[in-house]
Amino acid sequence: MGERRAPGAAGVVLASGAGTRVGAATNKVYLPLAGRCVVSWSLNAFAQVPGIDTLVLVTRPVDAEFVERVLRDEVSADVEVVHGGRTRQESELAALRHLRERIETGAIDTVLLHDGARPLVSTGLIAEVLRVAREHGGALPGLRADDIAAIADDTGDTVTSPGEDTLVRAQTPQGFHAAPLLEAYERAEAEGFVGTDTASCVERFGGLPVRWVPGEEHNIKITYPHDLALAERVLTQGRE
Repeated sequence: MGERRAPGAAGVVLASGAGTRVGAATNKVYLPLAGRCVVSWSLNAFAQVPGIDTLVLVTRPVDAEFVERVLRDEVSADVEVVHGGRTRQESELAALRHLRERIETGAIDTVLLHDGARPLVSTGLIAEVLRVAREHGGALPGLRADDIAAIADDTGDTVTSPGEDTLVRAQTPQGFHAAPLLEAYERAEAEGFVGTDTASCVERFGGLPVRWVPGEEHNIKITYPHDLALAERVLTQGRE
């Protein structure tokens, strides 16, 4: 009888939104960025992280030609393709249901969910989120929101600082123990709860502690045209 294989982790890259604010006729994650499509940068980053044994791309049926070209020409890893839903949460649930059997058997013990519109995520950040999620149950990367002020009372007349340890600007990937994550999403679906992000569902239904991991300044989300220009500059400078 052979040795039982150690559990692996799954990286889920979400690319099923339209992203109309960037001003393109096509899904923004398939726009060109420094010689590749936006989404291929994060797919390749996940593929390089030890412990990420399964890679899933959540996409739209209408983007099938883009997906085929990207996976054939730009990504050096096996990628499983799942069709997403109408919302981000539905798309995440579709990916988790796709992984259900492997989660239930313990073959996958941790899942990281990442926004495909964040192409500059580093392998180091992915690895750290995986490490912290495995150790504590959940991990959320973010930057301290020291430029945000809070309204102190109901009148809206007083502005105070929330304190440097109270708010962070959340990034992705967000990582969690796989079985509680799947259970939390199924409960959210059954009760009609829509969270602001993955962590909000887990905190409400999963019972997992979610630890903060310092994010990265360059881990920006492509939302507007100038974000593409900034990402291009970062990648070009990195090559030089």
